[in-house]
Amino acid sequence: MLVMAGGTLAMPLINEGVSMPAMVMGLRQAGLNAIDAANGSVRIGAAATMTQLLQQTDIPMLQEAAHQIGGWAIRNMGTVGGNLFAPPPAGDVAVALLALDAQLRIAGPNGERTLPLEDFYTGFMTTALEPGELVAGIEVPRPAGQTAYLKYARKKGNTPAIVTVAAHVQVAEGSAADARIALNAVGPHPMRAHGAEAALTGQPLTEQSIQAAAEAAAAECQPFTDAIASEWYRRKMTAVVVRRALAQLAGLEA
Repeated sequence: MLVMAGGTLAMPLINEGVSMPAMVMGLRQAGLNAIDAANGSVRIGAAATMTQLLQQTDIPMLQEAAHQIGGWAIRNMGTVGGNLFAPPPAGDVAVALLALDAQLRIAGPNGERTLPLEDFYTGFMTTALEPGELVAGIEVPRPAGQTAYLKYARKKGNTPAIVTVAAHVQVAEGSAADARIALNAVGPHPMRAHGAEAALTGQPLTEQSIQAAAEAAAAECQPFTDAIASEWYRRKMTAVVVRRALAQLAGLEA
């Protein structure tokens, strides 16, 4: 059985005969499309659309990420939960959620459980979902520090990414007390750049520390070659875009 909400990923595969599910269950009327802010976090129903995400004002980085998703027709249909399953180089909202330490609410035959988004991905198009489970919602803490979101592509909008970077950095006493740097389109799924985070944490946001984090991100990403860009170019631009994002947070010229 195929479970879907917006269908922007599934329907093209069905129409082209790539996927032929025996049964399809829609989540449009399942009551999973609310977005609520309470107790320092934003709770997003898995079936909430990109258009709804654009309208929330509590976490601007999520608005920016939703703005990068296709045109209005896709935003009106595509859902936040569905974006978690988008194959690279898609997944522009998933990478922002990863940098924000999002938690997934997963429902299944044995009840509900909570799973950090970072633990959700297990490989290319594979996840930690058990048989019969589905993503019901996402809980996102309001960022305690500064955030930056940059998508590098061949043109400004409605285009696949070469690399996308989402960063969330908390600064205390002039140094990065905590850092979250997430990458997309340079691996089998949205991924945290742990080496880049380690290079930045405990350091002042200077050109030297930012360059070290950028180089670490380029070294640890897992780029691929497709019709959009080569593996070599994706790795090279990972360093460039991470440096730009962090320089933006530090108020430096990228």
